[in-house]
Amino acid sequence: MKEINPAETTRAYAFEMWIDAPMPMVTFFRKTDVSPVVRASRRHSLKFNMLMCWCIGRAASRIKEFYMLPVGKKLIQYESIAVNTIVADRSGEISSCDIPFSEDLEEFNRSYVELTGKVRESCISHDIAESMVIGTSALAQYEVDGAVGMYSGIFNNPFMIWGRHRRKWFRHWLMISFQFHHTQMDGAHAAKFLETLQQEIFRLPEMLK
Repeated sequence: MKEINPAETTRAYAFEMWIDAPMPMVTFFRKTDVSPVVRASRRHSLKFNMLMCWCIGRAASRIKEFYMLPVGKKLIQYESIAVNTIVADRSGEISSCDIPFSEDLEEFNRSYVELTGKVRESCISHDIAESMVIGTSALAQYEVDGAVGMYSGIFNNPFMIWGRHRRKWFRHWLMISFQFHHTQMDGAHAAKFLETLQQEIFRLPEMLK
């Protein structure tokens, strides 16, 4: 990762407008069809949350704005992406775990299982400082229609929250919230990401053949 001059990027205007804003975060909600993820999880004995994180990583990796992030008053360029997940550890509390994104699902799954297992047992969060990290929080036991994340003024990373998926007829639906820093991307980029995520979810069955 490296610091870059905002004026030499496509985010020049957004950086000038939003870097000092008291509340620069924007949240989108999208009802997403996760039927392919549910079926793949059952048929291949893979964790639903892992598959969601992989699809998120695939969608984000196709949008260049995800490789830039305001950190403090600087704009940082990253070469890689990681997806964060929250882990219920053996102490009864929660810890954070960053998983490096890989296009290879088997490799990503190995990293997911290994790293979340270590975090669960050690009760120590696993952070990847050199990657642009997309935060996620899955409240899978609860019905959640949406959530707006807290802006701490410290972490500007994009963040996604979802609850339990719901079945209607023969489809499974998940309401996803996506919070992002306006300096990093505009609404059109965020909407494209959520649409790309849906496309990646629909492509999942052919990826597992």
